[in-house]
Amino acid sequence: MDSPTGGTYEAIRSQILSGRRFGGEWLREEDLASELGVSRTPVREALRRLAADGLVRHERHRGVQVQTWSVDDVEEIFEIRGMLEPYGARRAATSGLLDVDALSALADAMQRAAEEHELDAVTALNNRFHAAIVDAAGRARLGPLLASLVHVPLVHNTFARYTAESLQRSLDQHREVVAALRAGDPDWAESAMRAHIRHGWVSIRDRLPADPTPDA
Repeated sequence: MDSPTGGTYEAIRSQILSGRRFGGEWLREEDLASELGVSRTPVREALRRLAADGLVRHERHRGVQVQTWSVDDVEEIFEIRGMLEPYGARRAATSGLLDVDALSALADAMQRAAEEHELDAVTALNNRFHAAIVDAAGRARLGPLLASLVHVPLVHNTFARYTAESLQRSLDQHREVVAALRAGDPDWAESAMRAHIRHGWVSIRDRLPADPTPDA
């Protein structure tokens, strides 16, 4: 069973990633504790963890505020992912740590979820797909570095901003990444992943709010 702190952290984190808690919103310990039915102690600890994740920030003498992300911030995130994830795919191609059949099954499951318009399922499966490749890279620091990037609200909800054509292209790119990894070709795997990440940015670039305010 999750601890009260762990459950409180997950609950508030989910509210932020889903957009229920918007950028710039102040989070009051007493209000959160009342809403979630816990004491202020697990709320306080959850907010510390969320600050470490970069999802909220502490302002001295004012409190805790949900982090605001600009279009430039999101572009920077995709640029960094475009450097780190291709490296991970390159290493995963020859590490011997990757279950390619399991990865292919995730790509198939994403296709089915997309056809059923289950974007939350697509997002969850996509996260598992990318995490499996990063884990198979065999570099302990790579996963935590990337986790802090993809768990940003505007990035977490990427697929909600895709057109149907862009979404299908992304799913097809997953299959190309699988093919490159199955072939054990590091150059192909690196190139396919770089194109995939770049496509992600181009697909949402013009669909992001210029100013991520509550109204946006």
